[in-house]
Amino acid sequence: MTVLVTGATGNAGGAVVEALAAAGLPGRALVRKEVALPAGIDPVYGDLNQPDTFVDALDGVTGIFLLSGYDRVEELLDNAVRAGVRKVALLSSSSLDSADTSNAIAAYHHAAEEAVKASGLEWTFLRPNSFMSNTLRWLDQLRAGDVVRVQFPEVPISTIHPLDIADVAVRALTEDHAGAIHRLTGPVALTPPEQVAILGEALGRPLAPYPMSRAETHDELQASMPAPYADAIESFFGDGIIDETSVNDTVAMVTGHEPRTLQEWTHSNASLFA
Repeated sequence: MTVLVTGATGNAGGAVVEALAAAGLPGRALVRKEVALPAGIDPVYGDLNQPDTFVDALDGVTGIFLLSGYDRVEELLDNAVRAGVRKVALLSSSSLDSADTSNAIAAYHHAAEEAVKASGLEWTFLRPNSFMSNTLRWLDQLRAGDVVRVQFPEVPISTIHPLDIADVAVRALTEDHAGAIHRLTGPVALTPPEQVAILGEALGRPLAPYPMSRAETHDELQASMPAPYADAIESFFGDGIIDETSVNDTVAMVTGHEPRTLQEWTHSNASLFA
């Protein structure tokens, strides 16, 4: 078997590359330029928005780890079918647990899921909570001082380690998980101030969370991204239309190990905050 990993330099895709290499499984990493890859993982140069740029690399691939939200996904999936690919593990979103799929984030994940379903390939959908690596959004603030402005300070989230997503993805692509929708959570729900405290312990710094008001959060979101996406995030966590607080046992049931903790992520990645 050989797995093609899209988004191979991102948080989730990079973790899948790492998980494949750790398991001694062959893989191909879709990248735009030369990057360091672990042994057993071969680079594929192309653009996920342009499936014709890597169509030849699908020969011999048995499964694809696929990201949502890219152009011409139907073309990519058609190419995969013609090349003999059998499986797709799609990185989707917790936003699809909501009955409202009209917001900008849920809409593009829903469109990707529907395209994969229509492809005829065996599919597994991964719907994770927010990533532990999202703590990197505080990097600029940490470079300026020890005060960290946190949005939705009273909302606990059971964030998930990207390697746990990767471990589930590898199982989905090497075992029989056809038609499964895996809702993935971390081991415990933590408020943003609690997350800041854990990060501070890993960094050895006395970090102080500043709880942002709803109005401050609204203004910051609107200033940092297109309005439809800002509105979606505010509805998710401010209005509570999705549940990222609950903890489930999916990671443990699929992989055989307990989900990794935020303490593990922060200690392993402390150098990223230097």
